[in-house]
Amino acid sequence: MQKNVLKALEEKLGDQNILTGEKLNDRYSHIWEMDKPLNAKAVLFPKSTIEISQILKICSAFQQSVVVHGGLTNLVGSTECSSDDIVIAMEKMNSIEEFDELGRTIIVQAGVILEHIHQLVEEKDLLFPMTFGAKGSAQIGGVISTNAGGLRVFRYGMTRNLILGLEVVLADGTVISSMKKVIKDNSGYDLKHLFIGSEGTLGVITRAVLKLQQKPKSRNSAFVSLNDYKKVLELLRFVDSALPGVVSGYEILWERNFIAMTSQPSMLSPPLPYGYSYYILLETLGGNQNKDYIDLENILAEAFEKEIILDAAIAQSSKNQELFWQIREDVDVLVSQCKNVQNFDVSLPVSEIGNYVDLVFEKLDNIPEVENYFAHGHVADGNIHFLVGKMHNDASLTKIINNIVYEPIKKLGGSISAEHGIGLHKKEYVSFCRTEEEIDLMKRLKHSMDPKNILNRNKIL
Repeated sequence: MQKNVLKALEEKLGDQNILTGEKLNDRYSHIWEMDKPLNAKAVLFPKSTIEISQILKICSAFQQSVVVHGGLTNLVGSTECSSDDIVIAMEKMNSIEEFDELGRTIIVQAGVILEHIHQLVEEKDLLFPMTFGAKGSAQIGGVISTNAGGLRVFRYGMTRNLILGLEVVLADGTVISSMKKVIKDNSGYDLKHLFIGSEGTLGVITRAVLKLQQKPKSRNSAFVSLNDYKKVLELLRFVDSALPGVVSGYEILWERNFIAMTSQPSMLSPPLPYGYSYYILLETLGGNQNKDYIDLENILAEAFEKEIILDAAIAQSSKNQELFWQIREDVDVLVSQCKNVQNFDVSLPVSEIGNYVDLVFEKLDNIPEVENYFAHGHVADGNIHFLVGKMHNDASLTKIINNIVYEPIKKLGGSISAEHGIGLHKKEYVSFCRTEEEIDLMKRLKHSMDPKNILNRNKIL
């Protein structure tokens, strides 16, 4: 079977577009594990939707399992594979096919790097607002297949809010192409949403039409310190009321997080003194740099007078602003301080976050094998990330920590995954935030669209 499927694929793609054997040693399944050679049957490098269709027709005929690789920044095991899997690497499908400045849309292949989209559209005073720390390596196909969130969800929404059209290849090789550049299309089921966030289990995303925004003429950022979580929410409401539609980011760092990201081994300096419980990094995007800066300055001054905040620092230049956001985005600094790191990405009602994180911290403190932990997130949209460093990776310890983080989610009506997906690592806990009926319907959809179960096998469900 192995020889036959590889031979059939080689005849279609050519041997220059297939890696097998020792040639896989330079590949990997995640950018944090580049020292671990890829364990797979082969890696394929298609250059077009037609080639992906041919690949999947062959794999379907041989019931060959397939895993798609993009930028490999996924944190839930969606890109992990075994020696039985064939990997489709999207890096050669990296063309920007059309850029409609007046219509404010862009058509891209799935392998295009997110940051490259940012750079191109910003030259024409446009903005693709989806952004996060891994933007320099994340591919847009992976961004879409995981329905990524990021730093500006509060204003612009998740990835699915930024997708107008999509092209996908199904498990049997059928190409579903709906590359419309319209916002309104109420002609039956909106099929693209089946694939956005499905982590490659229902089809392989090949091309997309992205919706762009006008690039704001101003950007201002500030760090603010507080000691009371209720004040965190009061400040959000206060600023959003004073600057309606202008607040684009509202990030929270707990003190231990803030200290870790602004002290050795980090090269960054703290814009505010240590000693506060919470640090908020907020961003505004507007139409007049000087006016918007003064408005933000006045609003924070008023918040200080009203005793909502305890201290604040506004970025004085674009360079200063980038340093502010580097404090929030440079998660590698935290990872370097966590042996055997365990990542979490949960969402819950914003009013519950303060007590929830306190409870999780308290329980982690009582586990001797836990050496370090951090929390930060997009508090305005209810999304908190945890990183937990531990002495070892024993399954029993992993499960204890999972239960500490996930158990309260059921009662609070939240989700075990706000933006990273389910993959392999979270599927045991899907029932914490999905009903039996929802899970059954997802299984029926999977079976209907991929009856041979070849696409990202055993992921999510």
